[in-house]
Amino acid sequence: MMVEKYKIRTDLAMEQKERFESDHVEVSGVVLEEEYDEEKEIKITTVRIETENGAKSMGKPVGTYLTLEAPNMAAADEGYHREISETLADFLEKYMKDTEENQEKGYSVLVVGLGNREVTPDALGPYVVDQLNVTRHIVQEYGRYAVGKGGSRIVSAIVPGVMAQTGMETAEIVQGIVSETKPDVVVAIDALAARSVRRLSRTIQITDTGIHPGSGVGNHRNGLTEENLQVKVIGIGVPTVVDAATIVHDSMAHLLDTLEETEQKEFLDLLTLAQSVPGPIAVNTAVFVGYKVRGLRGAA
Repeated sequence: MMVEKYKIRTDLAMEQKERFESDHVEVSGVVLEEEYDEEKEIKITTVRIETENGAKSMGKPVGTYLTLEAPNMAAADEGYHREISETLADFLEKYMKDTEENQEKGYSVLVVGLGNREVTPDALGPYVVDQLNVTRHIVQEYGRYAVGKGGSRIVSAIVPGVMAQTGMETAEIVQGIVSETKPDVVVAIDALAARSVRRLSRTIQITDTGIHPGSGVGNHRNGLTEENLQVKVIGIGVPTVVDAATIVHDSMAHLLDTLEETEQKEFLDLLTLAQSVPGPIAVNTAVFVGYKVRGLRGAA
């Protein structure tokens, strides 16, 4: 089936859609929109999956997936990070607006930091929670205006850990907390997997479909979704991992791009020869390339 060909390891809806478009395959029920903020150097891509057929083709639930791409996000530039944060905050406001109307009691947000603090690529959620200004306990004690002008936001947070640490599904832990604290919205933050290395730590995806803990490290658990939690769930993720095969593919593509046409043909001929000679392909390729570059010394 055509769809099977396009099953690639990525949590970014944008990359899934791009893969179809690169081969001129139209996916019905899926709409892609792009815009570019020249001042902030941020590319904003919105993928809307509108039908069940589109969801099946994309391998993702019906909903809206908004992606911010900021190539300089990985740089240590605090001012630029502030601009990205403000853009992200603007989009979060839009996602929360529908459920915030007429709530004079204050708007309650539960932030769930998913992932394993002990594993760097999976530690995004816990690190984000460490930086939050939680206010629920202050509001309960002194009233919501005790936290200042932003008192309309009542923020609580939890780092539920991973099943190997707790023996419980993350969804089970969060369901209990939601039942007890009754937030207006859950914001779940997790590491994601990307198809392209150039998007690592430079891309943020926001979705109104929730999130599946462990997706970034290929360990999918029960999802944190509105269906499971009975409350609106916003998923935020940053890609921190790619498959080894992706790194090899991107490296080879970059290498071929830098070679002249005749050199490309010669290199591909070497790969073909390496596959036809007994022994590991990687070793054979290294020998042939070494011989080409440095003669017998390079082949050794």
